[in-house]
Amino acid sequence: MFDRLQAVEDRYEKLNELLSDPDIVNDPKKLREYSKEQADIQETVQVYREYKEIQKQLEDAKSLLNDKLDAEMKEMVKEEISELEGKITEYEERLKVLLVPKDPNDDKNVIVEIRGAAGGDEAALFAGDLYRMYTRYAESQGWKVDVIEANTTGIGGYKEIIFIVNGKGAFSRLKFENGAHRVQRVPETESGGRIHTSTATVAVLPEAEEVEVDINEKDIRVDTFASSGPGGQSVNTTMSAVRLTHIPTGIVVSCQDEKSQIKNKEKAMKVLRARIYDKFQQEAQAEYDANRKSAVGTGDRSERIRTYNFPQNRVTDHRIGLTIQKLDQILQGKLDEIIDALILEDQSKKLESVNE
Repeated sequence: MFDRLQAVEDRYEKLNELLSDPDIVNDPKKLREYSKEQADIQETVQVYREYKEIQKQLEDAKSLLNDKLDAEMKEMVKEEISELEGKITEYEERLKVLLVPKDPNDDKNVIVEIRGAAGGDEAALFAGDLYRMYTRYAESQGWKVDVIEANTTGIGGYKEIIFIVNGKGAFSRLKFENGAHRVQRVPETESGGRIHTSTATVAVLPEAEEVEVDINEKDIRVDTFASSGPGGQSVNTTMSAVRLTHIPTGIVVSCQDEKSQIKNKEKAMKVLRARIYDKFQQEAQAEYDANRKSAVGTGDRSERIRTYNFPQNRVTDHRIGLTIQKLDQILQGKLDEIIDALILEDQSKKLESVNE
């Protein structure tokens, strides 16, 4: 572990030199890349340096015991040694966590896609509940939500809704929402009072930047059309809605939320870039099965990850066996208890692999 920590500190010093190099300063791509790398390891280096300072204090205190001290002074030194040894243990645990490989996407904005699945209108209504839940959570974190595309039903649900969550660390907090969400409740349309089970799927994609995904303009077919709302009525008589098709992968993205064709194209490109980036990531992950073993469940979107039981006001996350009797609060966007537990479990699994 300490060899790795020393290597990280050496790299930090090298990055300091690189970031002072005029050639790097004048190269925006390299400057951005090295600055981000340095920022990512800064905390590890800081904690490691503090650890080494405490280690030095401990050695100095132990050497004092060899001197001729009176009983009172010797007792004080022993107390100091005990306190410093406790700190050493604390710092070693922190350093183990900091050495866990960081997901390079954690600081990114996210694109969230929610679709009603099994259950018809009830599934679409539940998709709407999930959208509002994530919107409220985003607001509580100080993040901004921007809708890309919404396919509504006449009764207030969504067959599909795609939106961007803009905020530092959004992906780190929302990436575990990938998968099938199941709801158990009596639908408003059910006169007999029977409990129905419906599902909605959630996909969470990190927003990819242009430098991360090389898309050739010639590979994109652009179609424009007049945007429309529920029931098919015309919302905009101009051809402002945009559909982008990435010919090599067959990925299609539409956007009609803005009145401007240019803005709709910009938004659609963000989603297209994210989906292509995600496709490459999923393929790489499939080739390296060890990644799946260390993940709580961020890959397979057909996996049923959570059940929302309305009669018992209960939410259960099946990946970690967590059950909370606070469904009403969860739907108001109070997701931290679940998200924190998922992050802790993921870190624990990754720590196991680091220690193996």
